[in-house]
Amino acid sequence: MRLVQKLMAKAGDNWNQPPVTIAFLGDSVTQGCFEVYQKEDGRVATFFDKNSAYHQYVARILTLLYPEVPVNMINAGISGSNAPHGLERLERDVLAHHPDLTVVCFGLNDAMAGPDGLQNYTNALEAIFLRLQEADCEIIFMTPNMMATQVSCHLSNDMLRSIAQSASRTQNEGIMDVYMNTAKSLCMRLDIPVCDCYARWKTLQHHGVNVTELLANKINHPTREMNWLFAGSLVETILS
Repeated sequence: MRLVQKLMAKAGDNWNQPPVTIAFLGDSVTQGCFEVYQKEDGRVATFFDKNSAYHQYVARILTLLYPEVPVNMINAGISGSNAPHGLERLERDVLAHHPDLTVVCFGLNDAMAGPDGLQNYTNALEAIFLRLQEADCEIIFMTPNMMATQVSCHLSNDMLRSIAQSASRTQNEGIMDVYMNTAKSLCMRLDIPVCDCYARWKTLQHHGVNVTELLANKINHPTREMNWLFAGSLVETILS
């Protein structure tokens, strides 16, 4: 990737080379959301921990590999966001910062719309990719984690159990698989690298791992530890 050449150039001549900027466009997982709870007014709220968001882990790895290079990280993740919403705010939240690379990660909220939402998801993703390419920004599409495959015994709140039931139905009925396969086909057509973390979660499940227990909210937010999987996979993709 051109980003690697920029990192190398900056490491060799920090005085004269321009800064390196990476943007992350996504949903609550990108923003750094973990546990959820129901407020007194009945609304569902999320616990935010931006220091454990995966982009922070990417920054730590890059600092280890390129200690001389300051890398600007733009977190454009918003809880509840989906691909159409990401497209609406692309100029404001990402392109205004002129990133060298944008990591795009959508699918969790999109897939909850079921098969009927697939075309909107695909159209929005394609528009995001084309606009980034037009701006000469490198792109990585990162597939998200799996959602819950069962209603966890750790959830006692009726509303949260209901949300978990919907999420597990979306996962178990193969809707997430269809969304991810469609997104990867789009990336192949547009020659966009894919960091396939979803496939890694599927591999864990295949080998008997209870992936629901790897979710901080037991619905769709990975634990802080599992965000290292995203970070390591992203750096591997960047350097490949």
